[in-house]
Amino acid sequence: MDSLADNCAFAAARKRMVREQLTEFPPAVVAAMEPVARHEFVPEERRALAYADQALSIGYGQTISQPYIVALMTAQLNPHPSDRVLEVGTGSGYQAAVLAELVAEVFTIEIIEPLARRAAAELARVGCHNVHLRLGDGSAGWPEAAPFDGITVTCAPERVPAPLVAQLKDGGRMLIPVGPLDNQELFVFEKHGSQLVEQTRLPVRFVPMTGAMESRGPRGF
Repeated sequence: MDSLADNCAFAAARKRMVREQLTEFPPAVVAAMEPVARHEFVPEERRALAYADQALSIGYGQTISQPYIVALMTAQLNPHPSDRVLEVGTGSGYQAAVLAELVAEVFTIEIIEPLARRAAAELARVGCHNVHLRLGDGSAGWPEAAPFDGITVTCAPERVPAPLVAQLKDGGRMLIPVGPLDNQELFVFEKHGSQLVEQTRLPVRFVPMTGAMESRGPRGF
């Protein structure tokens, strides 16, 4: 258990993170990130770096994104209090915890069982009772909980999975990094009818999506 001194140090580091790294983001996003203890989602041996502006390994070849990227993904999703959001790639659970501050329900899927178990325990421990976590292949989405107002994908396939398009509400937004590891772009789409309309794209670097999408190769959705 963290000592009182450790908790005070982490709280001070979190305030510095908000003050120094998140200045360009909307007040609602900053307010959502400020109370979420990022160090709780970082392996103990790396907790000293929990509020640094960098991605950190969480094991199994996965990372927790840097705070700036989490804020960017959250802001681009443009969440509303009544929204139901799907996250593909729970990882540490930190992004889900931030979204839980902003929306009605978060449905998050993790394919790596030890990470799913750890994230579920951490999310429960910090009181994220509006987050539902499933172990499975996120490229298939969560059909029985669909449709979703927003979908955010935190791992990069080489094409957009068709089930995710089908499970996004008309007018909803999807954030998804697409491409090989050395040439990815984060696409922000809005759904109009059955089509995704590109809103913006940014160069990024996410871990590759595994599971069914890993073996299908680059083709259009």
